[in-house]
Parts: sequence; C-alpha cells; structure tokens
Amino acid sequence: MKRVILLMGIVLSTMVATAQFSSASLQASGLTCALCTKAINKSLEQLPFVESVNADIKTSSFRITFKKDADVNIDALRKGVEDAGFSVAKLQLTGNFNNVSIENDAHQVINGKAFHFLSVKPRVLDGEQQLTLVDKNFVQAKDFKKYSASSKMSCVQTGKAGDCCRKDGLSAETRIYHVTI
Repeated sequence: MKRVILLMGIVLSTMVATAQFSSASLQASGLTCALCTKAINKSLEQLPFVESVNADIKTSSFRITFKKDADVNIDALRKGVEDAGFSVAKLQLTGNFNNVSIENDAHQVINGKAFHFLSVKPRVLDGEQQLTLVDKNFVQAKDFKKYSASSKMSCVQTGKAGDCCRKDGLSAETRIYHVTI
C-alpha cells in the first residue's frame, strides 16, 4: 500500500504545471504627466514580490521585474495601479514554463493559480513565454468584449469559478485569470 501511495505521489508531482513569472509589461491609462507615472511607480515598488519598476513616460508603460522565486499576485498589480488613481490598459506576464499543456477555452492550474486560456492553439508551454491577461480591469473594454465572446463559460464575465469550472476540479469562487498568448 505504501508503494502505491508513493508511486501515485511521484506521478502526480510530475503532472503539476509550473511556471516562474520573472517580469511584466504593464500599460496604464489615464496618465497625463510625470507625476502620474511616479505615483504608479511608487505604488508598484511597494509590492513585496516586485524587485524593480522602470517607467516609460511616453508610452505610459512600466517594465516590472519580480523577485526570484516570488509568488506573483496578479490582482495586487492591478490594485497598485488603481490605488495610484489609474487603471490597467494592458498586462503581459513573462515567465519560464515547464511542461504546461494548454488548450483553447480550457482551464489550467499553474503554481496554484487557475488560468483560463482563450484564443490559443493546443500546445505545451516550455521555456520563456508571455501571457496577456484579458480579464476585465486588465484590458480596455473593446478587447475584453472580443476575448469574452470567444467563450461561453460564465467565469469569463466574473473572474470567479462557476459551474463551468467545477468539472475541472476548481472550487466555487476560485479566482480565474483569463489569458491568451
């Protein structure tokens, strides 16, 4: 019996999808001056998983580098921008992926976070990849409308697991991040 349990543990551990996010590119909206950029920069730098933030005033964008092996809180990035008085227009996460199988309009748990892939071709992600968040409050309204139309699952509208997600083993109210590549 102990051998069976040990073998099951080994098999399950090899099936876990992993990725280490190393950086992000964030574009903010509503900025009008250098002080706006400074406010967002200061807010993002205070996040415990952020190593550094480099701003580009001309494009209202920020290059965020994460601390090595840090657990990146995606919603905290959005909240940091909103706490500074602005909104996120685009967020792209760059990470090193290890054996992450994805399919269109399907959920995948990566490092304990649930991601729902939209408008992608089936493949296995290995090595450095960039994910673009397409949730409400992470993209402009027209982009959200485009991506949300690509799925009939209710989680796309709410960002929380619904009946559509439970078949994938996700519990009610689990935060679902909607992404594309």
